[in-house]
Amino acid sequence: MKRLQWNPFGQTFIVLSILSLILFSACTSDDKKDDNIVPVSDTKTAILKEETVVYTIDSLNMNSYVVYDENVQGKRPAVFVIHEWWGLNDYAKRRAKQLAEMGYIAMAVDMYGNNRTADNAKDAEKLAMPYYMDPQMAKKVFDSAVSQLKKYEQVDQTKMAGIGYCFGGGMLLNFARMGEPLNGVVSFHGSLLGTPADKNLTKAEILVCHGEKDDFVNAEVAPFKKQMDSIGKAITFKTYPNATHAFTNPDATATGKRLGMPIEYNAAADTASWNDMKEFFGRIFR
Repeated sequence: MKRLQWNPFGQTFIVLSILSLILFSACTSDDKKDDNIVPVSDTKTAILKEETVVYTIDSLNMNSYVVYDENVQGKRPAVFVIHEWWGLNDYAKRRAKQLAEMGYIAMAVDMYGNNRTADNAKDAEKLAMPYYMDPQMAKKVFDSAVSQLKKYEQVDQTKMAGIGYCFGGGMLLNFARMGEPLNGVVSFHGSLLGTPADKNLTKAEILVCHGEKDDFVNAEVAPFKKQMDSIGKAITFKTYPNATHAFTNPDATATGKRLGMPIEYNAAADTASWNDMKEFFGRIFR
């Protein structure tokens, strides 16, 4: 796979989707306290309750991961985490834990099922491509996860959001344009184009966290903003100076060298984007 072949922008949706899959996503963050999120218990140290939730969609056995702080009393906002194209791995679960420590109940969603993950681009493309080709199928998988999390008594069903990385960010933007009833979605260096926008469907608030030097996604920025403007949808679009694709991933620099990809970790952008997400949640969950 050659780097010069990874420029999907300006092409058809199918080509864009295939090539935008070759994006690495992961994040670390500054866990700065936000007192406006949910009420917390008097105990400062979180006691995390972690569970694997198993359910079936057609022939797929899904294994999503749910985590929440047992010290938080009562119902609280729910946040879904959609993994990158490698599948549900420890990274997505770590993000869910961070969200639980902030006072949310979080689910790292298994989009692929049957314990399928990938450790190379070819296999990851095979797993991810059907979800780009069939957004309705992808939404069905996500909606099944939403239904599972709603069974938890800790969930405030009037306050739900999603965050996603690369594949996951692109999926959430698709779902928002398809009318997914979430308060908001956050895309961390995800693809921006996909499903068409409809002003009668696109209700979720949108935060995009984008790297200034993200050569994989930059060509999508203007068309995406134009798409949102065309339906009168106000969005929050954050661009981080000197940040390439995968700027939130501490392993991005080594990964970029190994795979020949122009990506690297940017600690400042990582922290800034996570804090922007916190502000966003504080606003949409009021």
